[in-house]
Amino acid sequence: MCRNIKTLFNFAPPATDEEVHAASVQFVRKLSGFTHPSKANEAAFLRSVDQIAKVARKLIDSLETDSAPKSREVEALKAKERSAKRFGTPERRPAARAPSRAKA
Repeated sequence: MCRNIKTLFNFAPPATDEEVHAASVQFVRKLSGFTHPSKANEAAFLRSVDQIAKVARKLIDSLETDSAPKSREVEALKAKERSAKRFGTPERRPAARAPSRAKA
């Protein structure tokens, strides 16, 4: 799954239409391979984003759970902790070195 697509179900407050649309854009980008489609493909790209956003909203609104809604702030902190564990904190990362040039 595309790393930029975030879970949108079971949050307090619920996912906004903007968040659903952003996830739909990421999904269509992943499927099509286009970050920005050409003029020839733009209409199909945007139509697909709109259709997927409608279906995604319908899905999110129809899902049910007995678990308590998750907090966006708590989930964001967890994501930061996972990232720091995986990549290190900025002060702990090794300094980037300039590429060496081989002498001829």
